[in-house]
Amino acid sequence: MPSPQLTRQDKSRIEAALERFRSAQHDFRHIAKTIHLLVSEHPLLVPVIHSVKWRVKDIDHLRHKLVRKTLESRTLGARRPEPITADNLFERIEDLAGVRILHLHTKRMVQIHKALLQVFADQEYVVQGPVANTWDDEYRDYFRGIGLKTQSRPSMYTSVHYMIRQNQKSAIRCELQVRTLVEEVWGEVSHTIDYPDPTESVACKEQLKVLARISSGCIRLVDSIFDSAREHSDFKKRLASRSQRKHR
Repeated sequence: MPSPQLTRQDKSRIEAALERFRSAQHDFRHIAKTIHLLVSEHPLLVPVIHSVKWRVKDIDHLRHKLVRKTLESRTLGARRPEPITADNLFERIEDLAGVRILHLHTKRMVQIHKALLQVFADQEYVVQGPVANTWDDEYRDYFRGIGLKTQSRPSMYTSVHYMIRQNQKSAIRCELQVRTLVEEVWGEVSHTIDYPDPTESVACKEQLKVLARISSGCIRLVDSIFDSAREHSDFKKRLASRSQRKHR
């Protein structure tokens, strides 16, 4: 069966959507930079995060994504979604602007989530989500336990996503991702090898799955190290407290 091709109408619709994004790039850059500054310097977040990055989607990458989604939709038959247009682009594509928070271990997500909700509420921002992307059953239970919705992706992608806009009327949104440094390693490798064009190498696909599982093991080890350090600190405090009581 021949591969599907873009029609003239498809190409015209995609170029119109790209022009719509070009005209609003400044607004997307502004919200990304504003959120980056807000979360990277806020006293509630500084103690529990490692670093923060921001970016606005590259035009060529967006074109590639729109072409891919258009061609993929041809295979869905009756389930085919409405096409992405200049009018619905800002709602249909979530990563036109992005901020990424990196932190050291999963259990910090409790503090980070609470702090983010407070920070954005103080600024009267509108928050959608979050959704925790995870394929690991143990961490799925953990995220659900702290009140986060979860979903699984076939790629084994892991990250917590929030969608932020400055007010209810604004069409300009920013995707805020929160992930550990270990998850960032897997994400960067996968993004380089398997995105935007999925790799055709069976070996690479299998190796990315192995890396995802190794990354999950590393995250568990890091969590355990921090748990052990906290437990040891608590133990020393109890010993010191007992010693003080004996000498009264």
